[in-house]
Amino acid sequence: MITKLRLAGSLAALTFLLPGRLLAQEAPAPVKVVKIKFGQPEPADFDAKSFVADSAASGVVLYDYGSTRFRLKGTNFQLESDRVTRIKILKKAGYDLATIEIPLYHRGSDEEKLVGLRGFTYNEVGGKVEKVKLETDKGFTEERTSNIRVRKFTLPNVREGAVIEYAYTVTSDFYFNFQDWTFQREVPTRWSEFQATIPEYFDYKMLMQGYEPLALQTSESQQAQYNLHTEGGFTGGSGLFGGGGSGRVAASNEVITAQATNYHWAMQNVPALRDEPYMTTTRDYVARINFELAGTRMPGSGYRNVAGNWDKINSELQNSDEFGGQLGRVAFLDAALKPLVTQYPDPAARAAAVRELVIKSVKYDGTNRYSASGPLKKSYELHRGTSADVNLLLIAALRQAGLPAQPVILSTRAHGRVNETFPLLEQFNYVIGLLPLEGGKDLLLDATEPLLPCGLLPQRCLNQTGRLVGSKEQAGRWVSLTPAQRHNHYQEIKLKLDEQGNLVGKVHEEHGGYSAASVREKLQQLGEKKYVTELANRHPSWEFPAYTFSDVAELSKPLAFNYDVRQPAGTSGATSELYVSPLAGFGQRQNPFQHAERTFPVDFGAANKDIIVLTLTLPQGYTAELPKAASISLPDQGGRYIYAASSPAPGTVQLVSRLTLDKPVYGAEEYASLREFYRLALAKQAEALVIKKP
Repeated sequence: MITKLRLAGSLAALTFLLPGRLLAQEAPAPVKVVKIKFGQPEPADFDAKSFVADSAASGVVLYDYGSTRFRLKGTNFQLESDRVTRIKILKKAGYDLATIEIPLYHRGSDEEKLVGLRGFTYNEVGGKVEKVKLETDKGFTEERTSNIRVRKFTLPNVREGAVIEYAYTVTSDFYFNFQDWTFQREVPTRWSEFQATIPEYFDYKMLMQGYEPLALQTSESQQAQYNLHTEGGFTGGSGLFGGGGSGRVAASNEVITAQATNYHWAMQNVPALRDEPYMTTTRDYVARINFELAGTRMPGSGYRNVAGNWDKINSELQNSDEFGGQLGRVAFLDAALKPLVTQYPDPAARAAAVRELVIKSVKYDGTNRYSASGPLKKSYELHRGTSADVNLLLIAALRQAGLPAQPVILSTRAHGRVNETFPLLEQFNYVIGLLPLEGGKDLLLDATEPLLPCGLLPQRCLNQTGRLVGSKEQAGRWVSLTPAQRHNHYQEIKLKLDEQGNLVGKVHEEHGGYSAASVREKLQQLGEKKYVTELANRHPSWEFPAYTFSDVAELSKPLAFNYDVRQPAGTSGATSELYVSPLAGFGQRQNPFQHAERTFPVDFGAANKDIIVLTLTLPQGYTAELPKAASISLPDQGGRYIYAASSPAPGTVQLVSRLTLDKPVYGAEEYASLREFYRLALAKQAEALVIKKP
């Protein structure tokens, strides 16, 4: 849900988007704003009692304050951003918190500047606090991207119990690179606060993300003064205000008064963002606020919209030499493609054949991009390329083969989800192909993974939505990445129990959909022998006398795994009463959802189906007490678990366990139900059969 607030007299546009939680625009309940004196740690910072509740954490952010404002330098505005941070180190695992990383944007000869860096480490020794200064000349620089240079510094003399603090200012001429603010980290945060003062000349969209509540949220309109140095008028020429031309002539050192809006946000007692099962990237869930420049309005001129839109992005990609310009340059494939056109009149079958040709020609090098790294012919000749090199070659080859394929850009799960309300090309890092079929169906195509059948996207791509890059004849649109295929796992088990409690039998497994893809990848990495060894390591008491795999290379079929199994009882001599939990070794062993609460979604990527059919032959003369049947359903048709026990013939017991999850993503509000669903299902799988001899 989106809420927009535009304040009268100001261009500052505020957009909040919070998955699962909407921040109210009215001010929260009054809260005491935390302030510290830099260079003067508090006695409580060294008192162990202050951190009893944080015993599991490696450190605690005690105070994190940031502010960004505009100032005039000559006739141009600059952004000036301050930061002050204080952190308590609790364990050796928290020593990394003492390394400061400051990203600085640069383009050509222009770059953001770091000024006023200072820091201290405090340790309590013999009842006194020792203070060690950060030596700023001992930092180093990392070129992270072509436009981002990271300055790194490490606070000295850090040990368990230390308190560190640092402060710095970044000045920037890049209005579009307004400093974002993150309220949440991998350790708890006691207080995180950010202020932004934006004059009426600049219009920013602000995206609030996360699942933690704000302790403070205000916006206040005020008058701001800026010292203008100009040799000409307000309009024309160089500089925002100077350079002659039409408009009022300003004095060389005039004070400009403008309307500005001061925004103020804070969070208190923010929990650590812990890594949990079935997440995308933590960047999708962390509490933060991002800024995007939407437009400017300078004196003497009208409003200038600088924000992107999806049509602009579509046009930019189509006209880019690294994207649309590559799609008509595969004449070198003509000889290989012509036989496929004749052999496969059906579009889906022809697409699969073209995809196979590309897979055999170019190997994916593990680098994810949405634009080509160079000419596609070069990647073809080198037999190696990025995801964009491979998949743009695929799209171009499909077109060359007479199929109207279109590119779809997306963001991988590790890169983060796409916000459809913010038209930013930087959100994307991958491209796939789309082939429209009869009946309004879309065939999504990727040629980076040889172990996947045609139409099955790699799991890294299962990130909810992508954007089709339209042509002149077809407008761009959003494309669902939710797969029709599931994680399918089927087990048929036949076991025989003797009077001592020993179990012997045969197991037939079938892996389909994404489960088959995972097993095939693991087999390729480990080989069959090591794969079975890993299985044996998970079941130390089991023995595997024989095993076979089939249909490993037949990607259109489920992968089959058959093996013999023995489970010694570890006792000698017959007993009149046996307790056996035969399903426990074949189902999921532990509930993946250990925490009582979760504030963000559970993202499986694809739906799931896990079926176990187990037939147990009892010792001669023994009978079994059958467990009660169970049927457990998730709300809103989210899934179901069915457990049944029967005796199809004298001396046999059949147990059926069927777990189905029908949604790829479950919201935070569904977490409690999902966790309980797994608890009850695993409890039934672990339930013991009581087997007696009358």
